Amino acid sequence: MATGTVAPENPPTAPKFTFDELRAAMRKVGEERYHHKHPFHLLMHEGKLSRGQLQAWALNRYYYQSIIPMKDAIILSRATDPSFRRVWRKRIVDHDGDETRNGGILRWIKLAEATGLDRDRVMRWEGVLPATRFIGNEYLNLVRTRPFLECVASSLTELFSRDLITLRMEKLREHYPWLSSGLDYFEARLTEAPEDAAFAIQYVFDHAATRAEQESAIRALRDKCDILWAQLDALYFAYVEPGWPPPGAFQIATPEGNRG
Repeated sequence: MATGTVAPENPPTAPKFTFDELRAAMRKVGEERYHHKHPFHLLMHEGKLSRGQLQAWALNRYYYQSIIPMKDAIILSRATDPSFRRVWRKRIVDHDGDETRNGGILRWIKLAEATGLDRDRVMRWEGVLPATRFIGNEYLNLVRTRPFLECVASSLTELFSRDLITLRMEKLREHYPWLSSGLDYFEARLTEAPEDAAFAIQYVFDHAATRAEQESAIRALRDKCDILWAQLDALYFAYVEPGWPPPGAFQIATPEGNRG
């Protein structure tokens, strides 16, 4: 091999993953890179965040929640298969709701209110970190610009989100009982996420024509994990260490105890 060149991860002629191998490769991404290992989440699950830090998390995470249906609408706009669109549009209803039920966005607002935040302030994104906006918008850019299969694959953090959601609900109830009234969002995702993941991974497997396309789908999932990790990096830097929120961002009013 010539000096300065980099060997590909797999030879161009490598055989395609079987369905089980593809799913295992994607789960490995989750084990290595999903944000359940981030220090901010570890502090949350240990009951070491103050009410103010949880408010900062709920507010900034709302920005991400609010762009999820926009992300899915972009994917829908790029889909040429009506059968795909019929399934995928469920995701928008899950988050936006409809005339019969509330969606994930309103459920997240309920969680933010349980932390003590003002509903209107949350919905205006008032005080959201600049990095949160930038990172969230990068997810929208991903689904606008990357190959369609990669856009679908980027949603597959749902393959491993159920375990984190289950743990998070347990730890929030244990350490922050005053949040218990705001956990409806997580309850709904326990069923929604596995259903969505089952469709998405089957779609990726059926439509990735080569091993190279499968590897690209795995990289897209890795990039999505990086987006989620970076969101928590911004929160950790602003509100934990060194605790330096930028001008215009949410400010924690006074020091508070772990359990609010």
